[in-house]
Amino acid sequence: MIGNLETLQDELAACGFPPLVNRLAGAGFRGRIATRHLGPLRLVSLDTPASACVGLKRDASDGEHLAVKVMTRGRTRIEQGHGDAELGPADLVLLDPTRPLRFESTAATHVTVLVPRRELRMRPAQIDRLIGVRIDGSHGPGALVSVLARESARSAAEFREAEALRSAAAVIELIAVALEARLGDEQPAPDERLRNRIAGYIEARLADPGLSPPGIAAAHHISVRRLHKLFEDQPLTVAALIRRRRLERCRAELTGGGRTVTAVAARWGFSDPAHFSKLFKATYGYNARALTANNRARTTKTRAAGPEQDGGHQGQH
Repeated sequence: MIGNLETLQDELAACGFPPLVNRLAGAGFRGRIATRHLGPLRLVSLDTPASACVGLKRDASDGEHLAVKVMTRGRTRIEQGHGDAELGPADLVLLDPTRPLRFESTAATHVTVLVPRRELRMRPAQIDRLIGVRIDGSHGPGALVSVLARESARSAAEFREAEALRSAAAVIELIAVALEARLGDEQPAPDERLRNRIAGYIEARLADPGLSPPGIAAAHHISVRRLHKLFEDQPLTVAALIRRRRLERCRAELTGGGRTVTAVAARWGFSDPAHFSKLFKATYGYNARALTANNRARTTKTRAAGPEQDGGHQGQH
């Protein structure tokens, strides 16, 4: 989409970015924006002329996502939190859409990956240290994230659903690796690193009906007892983590509509529909079938309104 400043601001706000005040935008300002989804990730490609912006603070309740901005063309200076990043092509930076920020850029193109905060499995103190800090996109994990972000933004629409979910899990894991590498001397302890690797392994294999603690332990060359000990001080056990993440994937897929509850449950490892329905209601407080019913109602309403809306547009031409 090509638009003026107001159009771009509306699109960015819809994606969860803070309101922006651009001090360099004149009447002739034109930019290009495109959004794509890759599983739980939202990819925002933006092409703008030279800009100098101030982003306002958002309500903390809007902070479900963090943003990884990857430069493609031009140069940008971004200030957020304690960070002050000078970015060139391929460089990236972690941003919090709820916090105030300032940036100045030449004519630039960049891709921003909006990542569910919980998926990164990082402590708030670690995130605070990384916000607004430049990550070199020319080598190491940062280079892989940079390439994947740009390629994903171009080709996300071509992914089938299962491919998108698995690819998103891989992108998230690689972003986490790049962020941990940037922490330097605040690298997590060995147990935490192993636990994070295991969580990433689980995330990438949620659709595998054979995913279980014995298989996970074997894949990481540890005993099942050692695996359980790694998670004994965590909010969820290994089995509970697998179950919760599968339920979250089911809920997201059912919200999108198009498949039956039984099919979605089976896709994410729940072979017993009755057991799945009981777990889903106990976790979320409502029935899984309520989501599909709401989706059907919205679809029916949209289809019913379609001809009337089309006729209204035709009458205006």
